[in-house]
Amino acid sequence: MPSDQERQPHAPLPAGLDSEVLAGPILRRVKADRLACWLVSVRPLSLRLELYGDDAPAPFLAQDVSAEACRVIPVGERAFIHCIDVALDAAIPLDTLIGYDLRIDDGASAGQGIADWAPHLLYPGQSRPAFVLRRQLGQLLHGSCRRPHHTSGDGMARADSWLAERATDAAARPSLLLLTGDQIYADDVAGPMLRTIHGVMDQLGLYGETLAESRIRDSKELRSDRDTYYGREHLLPETHYNEALTERFFGGVRKPVFSTANARNHTVTLAEVLAMYLLAWSPQPWRLERLPEPDLDDDTRATYRAEQAQIDAFERQVGQAARLMAQVPTYMIFDDHDVTDDWNLSALWEETVYGHPFSRRIVGNALVAYLLCQGWGNTPERLHDLLDSAGDLFGGVEGGLLPRQRQDEFITRLLRFEGWEYVVDTQPKVIVLDTRTRRWRSEVRRRKPSGLMDWEALTEFQQAILHEPAAVIVSPTPVFGVKLIEGIQALFTWFGKPLLVDAENWMAHRGAASVILNILGHARTPQNFVILSGDVHYSFVYDVHLRRRRGGPDIWQITSSGIKNEFPDRLLSLLDRLNRWLYAPWSPLNWFTKRRRMRVSPWYPENRDAGERLWNAAGMGFVQLDRQGRPTRIAQLNASGSETDFRREAPVRREAESSGDARRSVHGGGR
Repeated sequence: MPSDQERQPHAPLPAGLDSEVLAGPILRRVKADRLACWLVSVRPLSLRLELYGDDAPAPFLAQDVSAEACRVIPVGERAFIHCIDVALDAAIPLDTLIGYDLRIDDGASAGQGIADWAPHLLYPGQSRPAFVLRRQLGQLLHGSCRRPHHTSGDGMARADSWLAERATDAAARPSLLLLTGDQIYADDVAGPMLRTIHGVMDQLGLYGETLAESRIRDSKELRSDRDTYYGREHLLPETHYNEALTERFFGGVRKPVFSTANARNHTVTLAEVLAMYLLAWSPQPWRLERLPEPDLDDDTRATYRAEQAQIDAFERQVGQAARLMAQVPTYMIFDDHDVTDDWNLSALWEETVYGHPFSRRIVGNALVAYLLCQGWGNTPERLHDLLDSAGDLFGGVEGGLLPRQRQDEFITRLLRFEGWEYVVDTQPKVIVLDTRTRRWRSEVRRRKPSGLMDWEALTEFQQAILHEPAAVIVSPTPVFGVKLIEGIQALFTWFGKPLLVDAENWMAHRGAASVILNILGHARTPQNFVILSGDVHYSFVYDVHLRRRRGGPDIWQITSSGIKNEFPDRLLSLLDRLNRWLYAPWSPLNWFTKRRRMRVSPWYPENRDAGERLWNAAGMGFVQLDRQGRPTRIAQLNASGSETDFRREAPVRREAESSGDARRSVHGGGR
């Protein structure tokens, strides 16, 4: 820590804050000899890391966090991202509860610890956050799709409550928290959330930017524009791109069968996306001074006030999400809403969006924010150079605006970057796939959905799992999905309208489908595969076996979605029922699917009627693995507070469920 002579006087905290730390720490990649975490503060901090054995009063490790181990990125006048990656002087003991602290130099001999500046991150009885580093993966939490203004509860808060009950039990704690996509909704923002984002930008002085080929010149004009709330589709310039960009980018597209796009408050600037991350992951920014309700017409004002109730509910639970991510090693990967809906859906989508400077900047800004807030912590070593370049970008701020040419050059570099996928070197390995930026594009039918991974990326994936006895695969989109829904998507694609039904699944592209299925069935790949997915806004479990082949592999497709999102309930029940009828084991339709060589068997969620396979309740997925990497328990921790187990055997319909009231009671109890 610096000497008294080196210390500078601290600037006053922004009104409403009682701590210099705005968000975090979020515990990221943890190895026996290395620990990475992420936090944001109102000034650059001098930190000291301490690690404690189970119930030990003194740390077994205490070392200053050097400048080389903590890259500080100034994203605003009073906002500094700290990317902390410490090579440890002593190894972390395995399979035991490890307390950790980050002490901030405040002039006192010991400095302030997490209990002083972020007490909301501690469970009752704790003096500091804790984690467990596993020799063998045991219990995993996983989930995707956390939409702040959805009417459901927050699955992150539910998982936090679940962990609170076993916080002191090293054996019962989860090994990892895997967030498998749509950690934020950059493209689908409630009016009150966008207004709060703007207040955070003002209070923290987040840096603005200059915009190109739009009627708005910079981020300041965007804030004052009449369409900044509920009208951002009108900000596109009147060019030959306009119709295509409006359809592909800002939404407003009706999506029969699935949903209605709602992107009228799509984030545009980098500052807006960064502020959204702060609000999604910490209660502290919500304490900053709020902006008053904007001037809206009567209809829009009614929408705004209805959304306000949901945003208020989200705010009440966000502290629990922060505590969960401070207490469990957390790994993440993007899906489309982290950037924009249907991101890189097809070659035509890419040509249209990246061909215009304004939409290219919007996508690029979300990717810069992903690097700073999500991507870096998965693989700090691989992304070190990109992080340095991001620091150079913010180092060139003049007059509160990012340098336009440097920003565009950095975005170009990110759009070309190949390396967002990663491996967590546990037993079994966790292989996290990038299904968004390395796509198998159709050059002949440019409207046709691209394959989720190209040949080279799939080959690298195969190399990562060769000769492994077992593997946990994170594929944001399920490899084995609901056949009927995939059939509907294929039908709309055949008519040239893939955007209408989010036609993104592994089976939508013949080449990618063939390769991924061959990899899973290869003799030298793992005997046991667990595939964790999200994306679809409902949860289900399949086990998969090759037909006419004994001895494996054994594959489990486990899908948990969403953390704070759900599918339209009646529509999902209808699709579930139709899928059971049309694709029953005896149905000849199965032989027209690309998975006809595989026998796909559903597991059944408790509290559903006999035969129903799809579970529609916001929450967090839970998987318990044995030493061979096979799941021994699969459940959904429902945001409502209940738990739903998935079982191989179909539940027997109880007589009491024959009445409508009883059936509603069963469904309600699980929700």
